[in-house]
Amino acid sequence: MSTTTTEQDVERAVRGWDEAMVTNDAAAIGEYMADDWSITGPDGVTTVKEAFLASIRTGALTHHTMESNELRIRVFGDDAAVVTSQGISGGKYLGQAFRELEKASNFFVKQNGAWRCVLTHLSKIAR
Repeated sequence: MSTTTTEQDVERAVRGWDEAMVTNDAAAIGEYMADDWSITGPDGVTTVKEAFLASIRTGALTHHTMESNELRIRVFGDDAAVVTSQGISGGKYLGQAFRELEKASNFFVKQNGAWRCVLTHLSKIAR
């Protein structure tokens, strides 16, 4: 597989994940996450996939905005990629509105023919 095609496939996964996030459909969101996915936020707290999806299912966390911009995709072999981006995340957490400008680093692996994220790290951009 050419690097360009792989980069395009990874970018489609990133864009699909963003779209799934604004649907607030935990099953759709989960399709873009490896089973052992985790996220570390700007507060240093790490959350695992099932806890994150549970917060979506219960409505504790909702998104109305999820944008990934300035994507930089670095492919490693046929089944690994690192994606860095700048993004906007907006919605509500525990009833409190939020809108964050963030730098994101995501590590994707190809599993069973699909690109899935295994690790997300977010850093808030000061305004």
